Amino acid sequence: MGNFECSHDTAVARIDWTRDELVLACALVAENEWRELRTTDQQVQDLSQLLSRLPLHDGAAADPKFRPPGSVSLKAGNIVTARAEYRGAPMKSGRLTSEVVADFTDRPDQMLATAKAVRAGMASAEIIGTPAPEGEADAAREGQLLTRWALHRERSRPLRDRKIRAVLEEGGTLHCEVCSFDFSTAYGELGAGYIEVHHRLPLHISGVTETRIADLALLCADCHLMCHKSFPGESWRTPADLRRQMRKSD
Repeated sequence: MGNFECSHDTAVARIDWTRDELVLACALVAENEWRELRTTDQQVQDLSQLLSRLPLHDGAAADPKFRPPGSVSLKAGNIVTARAEYRGAPMKSGRLTSEVVADFTDRPDQMLATAKAVRAGMASAEIIGTPAPEGEADAAREGQLLTRWALHRERSRPLRDRKIRAVLEEGGTLHCEVCSFDFSTAYGELGAGYIEVHHRLPLHISGVTETRIADLALLCADCHLMCHKSFPGESWRTPADLRRQMRKSD
Protein backbone atom coordinates (compact mmCIF):
# COMPACT_ATOMS: atom_id res chain seq x y z
CA MET A 1 0.00 0.00 0.00
CA GLY A 2 2.92 2.37 0.68
CA ASN A 3 1.10 4.35 3.41
CA PHE A 4 1.99 2.30 6.48
CA GLU A 5 5.00 0.82 8.20
CA CYS A 6 5.31 -1.57 11.12
CA SER A 7 6.12 -0.12 14.53
CA HIS A 8 8.08 -1.79 17.28
CA ASP A 9 5.56 -0.68 19.94
CA THR A 10 5.38 -3.38 22.58
CA ALA A 11 2.26 -2.22 24.38
CA VAL A 12 0.08 -2.20 21.29
CA ALA A 13 1.06 -5.08 19.02
CA ARG A 14 2.49 -4.31 15.60
CA ILE A 15 0.77 -1.00 14.98
CA ASP A 16 1.83 0.53 11.66
CA TRP A 17 3.22 4.04 11.29
CA THR A 18 1.37 6.11 8.71
CA ARG A 19 3.21 8.47 6.39
CA ASP A 20 1.84 11.48 8.28
CA GLU A 21 3.25 10.15 11.55
CA LEU A 22 6.61 9.52 9.89
CA VAL A 23 6.66 13.02 8.42
CA LEU A 24 6.20 14.45 11.93
CA ALA A 25 8.91 12.22 13.39
CA CYS A 26 11.31 12.99 10.55
CA ALA A 27 10.72 16.74 10.93
CA LEU A 28 11.58 16.39 14.61
CA VAL A 29 14.89 14.70 13.75
CA ALA A 30 15.68 17.13 10.92
CA GLU A 31 15.14 20.09 13.22
CA ASN A 32 17.51 18.39 15.70
CA GLU A 33 20.24 18.45 13.02
CA TRP A 34 19.68 14.75 12.22
CA ARG A 35 20.70 13.58 15.67
CA GLU A 36 18.87 10.98 17.74
CA LEU A 37 16.46 12.09 20.43
CA ARG A 38 16.22 10.29 23.73
CA THR A 39 13.06 9.12 25.47
CA THR A 40 13.43 11.87 28.09
CA ASP A 41 13.58 14.64 25.48
CA GLN A 42 10.58 16.94 25.88
CA GLN A 43 9.99 17.07 22.12
CA VAL A 44 9.79 13.27 22.00
CA GLN A 45 7.30 13.24 24.85
CA ASP A 46 5.23 15.98 23.21
CA LEU A 47 5.07 14.07 19.89
CA SER A 48 4.20 10.87 21.77
CA GLN A 49 1.27 12.64 23.42
CA LEU A 50 0.13 14.14 20.13
CA LEU A 51 0.14 10.78 18.35
CA SER A 52 -1.63 9.08 21.23
CA ARG A 53 -4.50 11.58 20.98
CA LEU A 54 -5.15 10.94 17.32
CA PRO A 55 -8.18 8.87 16.28
CA LEU A 56 -5.93 6.51 14.33
CA HIS A 57 -5.78 2.79 13.61
CA ASP A 58 -9.40 1.94 14.35
CA GLY A 59 -9.23 3.15 17.93
CA ALA A 60 -5.82 1.74 18.88
CA ALA A 61 -4.58 5.24 19.69
CA ALA A 62 -7.09 5.37 22.53
CA ASP A 63 -4.69 3.10 24.43
CA PRO A 64 -2.59 5.42 26.64
CA LYS A 65 0.46 3.29 25.84
CA PHE A 66 0.13 3.84 22.08
CA ARG A 67 3.26 5.47 20.58
CA PRO A 68 5.04 5.81 23.93
CA PRO A 69 8.16 8.01 24.11
CA GLY A 70 10.34 4.93 23.73
CA SER A 71 8.68 4.08 20.42
CA VAL A 72 9.07 7.66 19.15
CA SER A 73 12.72 7.70 20.22
CA LEU A 74 13.32 4.37 18.47
CA LYS A 75 11.72 5.69 15.28
CA ALA A 76 13.95 8.77 15.52
CA GLY A 77 16.93 6.41 15.60
CA ASN A 78 15.59 4.58 12.54
CA ILE A 79 15.33 7.91 10.74
CA VAL A 80 18.88 8.98 11.62
CA THR A 81 20.40 5.76 10.29
CA ALA A 82 18.23 5.74 7.15
CA ARG A 83 20.01 8.82 5.77
CA ALA A 84 22.38 8.21 2.88
CA GLU A 85 24.99 10.30 4.74
CA TYR A 86 24.94 8.01 7.79
CA ARG A 87 28.17 6.04 8.06
CA GLY A 88 27.41 3.79 11.02
CA ALA A 89 25.58 0.47 11.16
CA PRO A 90 22.01 1.16 9.98
CA MET A 91 18.99 0.16 12.02
CA LYS A 92 16.15 -1.72 10.33
CA SER A 93 14.01 1.26 9.38
CA GLY A 94 11.64 -0.02 6.67
CA ARG A 95 10.88 1.16 3.16
CA LEU A 96 8.39 3.89 4.06
CA THR A 97 10.76 5.45 6.60
CA SER A 98 13.49 5.45 3.94
CA GLU A 99 11.14 7.14 1.45
CA VAL A 100 10.21 9.89 3.90
CA VAL A 101 13.88 10.45 4.83
CA ALA A 102 14.74 10.72 1.12
CA ASP A 103 11.96 13.29 0.68
CA PHE A 104 13.38 15.36 3.54
CA THR A 105 16.88 15.08 2.08
CA ASP A 106 15.79 16.16 -1.42
CA ARG A 107 13.18 18.77 -0.44
CA PRO A 108 13.80 19.81 3.19
CA ASP A 109 11.86 23.10 3.08
CA GLN A 110 8.82 21.53 1.42
CA MET A 111 8.77 18.58 3.79
CA LEU A 112 9.12 20.77 6.89
CA ALA A 113 6.22 22.83 5.56
CA THR A 114 4.27 19.61 5.09
CA ALA A 115 4.96 18.60 8.71
CA LYS A 116 3.71 22.00 9.81
CA ALA A 117 0.54 21.53 7.74
CA VAL A 118 -0.03 18.06 9.24
CA ARG A 119 0.35 19.48 12.76
CA ALA A 120 -2.08 22.27 11.91
CA GLY A 121 -4.61 19.73 10.68
CA MET A 122 -4.15 17.62 13.77
CA ALA A 123 -4.65 20.61 16.03
CA SER A 124 -7.90 21.61 14.35
CA ALA A 125 -11.35 20.14 14.00
CA GLU A 126 -10.40 19.05 10.47
CA ILE A 127 -8.85 15.90 11.89
CA ILE A 128 -12.24 14.46 12.80
CA GLY A 129 -13.23 14.31 9.17
CA THR A 130 -15.69 17.04 8.30
CA PRO A 131 -15.92 16.91 4.47
CA ALA A 132 -15.01 20.00 2.47
CA PRO A 133 -17.97 21.68 0.71
CA GLU A 134 -18.64 20.33 -2.76
CA GLY A 135 -19.69 22.52 -5.64
CA GLU A 136 -18.88 24.06 -9.00
CA ALA A 137 -16.06 26.38 -7.87
CA ASP A 138 -12.81 26.38 -9.83
CA ALA A 139 -10.86 25.80 -6.62
CA ALA A 140 -11.43 23.45 -3.69
CA ARG A 141 -9.73 22.90 -0.34
CA GLU A 142 -7.83 19.60 -0.44
CA GLY A 143 -5.24 17.74 1.60
CA GLN A 144 -7.52 17.86 4.65
CA LEU A 145 -6.77 15.08 7.11
CA LEU A 146 -9.63 12.61 7.45
CA THR A 147 -9.97 9.71 9.83
CA ARG A 148 -10.96 6.35 8.36
CA TRP A 149 -8.79 3.26 8.93
CA ALA A 150 -5.90 5.70 8.93
CA LEU A 151 -5.36 9.28 7.84
CA HIS A 152 -6.15 9.87 4.18
CA ARG A 153 -5.81 13.15 2.33
CA GLU A 154 -9.12 14.42 1.01
CA ARG A 155 -9.42 14.95 -2.72
CA SER A 156 -12.21 16.91 -4.38
CA ARG A 157 -14.13 14.82 -6.96
CA PRO A 158 -16.12 17.83 -8.27
CA LEU A 159 -12.87 19.70 -8.94
CA ARG A 160 -11.59 16.72 -10.93
CA ASP A 161 -14.79 16.73 -13.00
CA ARG A 162 -14.54 20.50 -13.42
CA LYS A 163 -11.00 20.13 -14.78
CA ILE A 164 -12.23 17.69 -17.43
CA ARG A 165 -15.19 19.90 -18.37
CA ALA A 166 -12.95 22.97 -18.60
CA VAL A 167 -10.65 21.24 -21.07
CA LEU A 168 -13.60 20.11 -23.20
CA GLU A 169 -15.29 23.53 -23.07
CA GLU A 170 -12.07 25.11 -24.38
CA GLY A 171 -12.14 22.73 -27.35
CA GLY A 172 -9.40 20.47 -26.04
CA THR A 173 -9.29 16.69 -25.95
CA LEU A 174 -8.81 14.35 -23.04
CA HIS A 175 -5.32 13.19 -23.94
CA CYS A 176 -2.35 12.56 -21.66
CA GLU A 177 -0.26 15.71 -21.20
CA VAL A 178 2.93 13.62 -21.14
CA CYS A 179 2.59 11.01 -23.90
CA SER A 180 -0.58 12.25 -25.70
CA PHE A 181 -2.38 8.92 -25.21
CA ASP A 182 -6.15 9.28 -25.81
CA PHE A 183 -8.43 6.64 -24.28
CA SER A 184 -11.25 7.28 -26.76
CA THR A 185 -8.89 6.84 -29.72
CA ALA A 186 -7.52 3.59 -28.30
CA TYR A 187 -10.77 2.10 -26.93
CA GLY A 188 -13.58 3.83 -28.82
CA GLU A 189 -16.79 4.37 -26.88
CA LEU A 190 -15.41 2.44 -23.89
CA GLY A 191 -12.71 5.06 -23.38
CA ALA A 192 -14.80 8.11 -24.26
CA GLY A 193 -14.64 10.79 -21.58
CA TYR A 194 -12.05 8.94 -19.50
CA ILE A 195 -8.72 10.36 -18.29
CA GLU A 196 -6.90 10.36 -14.96
CA VAL A 197 -6.40 13.63 -13.11
CA HIS A 198 -3.13 14.22 -11.29
CA HIS A 199 -1.93 16.90 -8.84
CA ARG A 200 1.16 18.52 -10.35
CA LEU A 201 2.46 18.97 -6.78
CA PRO A 202 1.51 15.94 -4.64
CA LEU A 203 -0.74 16.68 -1.68
CA HIS A 204 1.69 15.02 0.72
CA ILE A 205 4.18 17.71 -0.31
CA SER A 206 1.84 20.70 -0.48
CA GLY A 207 -0.11 19.86 2.68
CA VAL A 208 -3.56 21.39 3.14
CA THR A 209 -4.01 23.71 0.18
CA GLU A 210 -6.42 25.43 -2.17
CA THR A 211 -6.19 23.43 -5.41
CA ARG A 212 -6.95 25.28 -8.65
CA ILE A 213 -7.83 23.72 -11.99
CA ALA A 214 -4.42 24.82 -13.28
CA ASP A 215 -2.80 22.74 -10.52
CA LEU A 216 -4.21 19.56 -12.09
CA ALA A 217 -2.87 17.61 -15.07
CA LEU A 218 -4.58 15.07 -17.34
CA LEU A 219 -2.59 11.83 -17.53
CA CYS A 220 -2.97 8.30 -18.84
CA ALA A 221 -2.72 5.52 -16.27
CA ASP A 222 0.89 4.65 -17.15
CA CYS A 223 2.20 8.22 -16.94
CA HIS A 224 0.22 8.77 -13.75
CA LEU A 225 1.96 5.75 -12.23
CA MET A 226 5.38 6.95 -13.42
CA CYS A 227 4.81 10.36 -11.81
CA HIS A 228 4.31 8.62 -8.46
CA LYS A 229 6.87 5.81 -8.84
CA SER A 230 9.70 5.83 -6.33
CA PHE A 231 13.20 5.88 -7.80
CA PRO A 232 16.64 6.26 -6.18
CA GLY A 233 16.92 9.87 -5.06
CA GLU A 234 13.29 10.80 -5.68
CA SER A 235 9.83 9.59 -4.75
CA TRP A 236 7.75 11.61 -7.24
CA ARG A 237 8.10 13.81 -10.31
CA THR A 238 5.98 16.38 -12.15
CA PRO A 239 4.48 15.74 -15.61
CA ALA A 240 7.08 18.13 -17.04
CA ASP A 241 9.86 16.11 -15.38
CA LEU A 242 8.39 12.93 -16.85
CA ARG A 243 8.25 14.45 -20.37
CA ARG A 244 11.94 15.34 -20.11
CA GLN A 245 12.67 11.78 -18.97
CA MET A 246 10.82 10.37 -21.98
CA ARG A 247 12.76 12.63 -24.37
CA LYS A 248 16.05 11.40 -22.91
CA SER A 249 14.91 7.81 -23.51
CA ASP A 250 14.05 8.40 -27.19
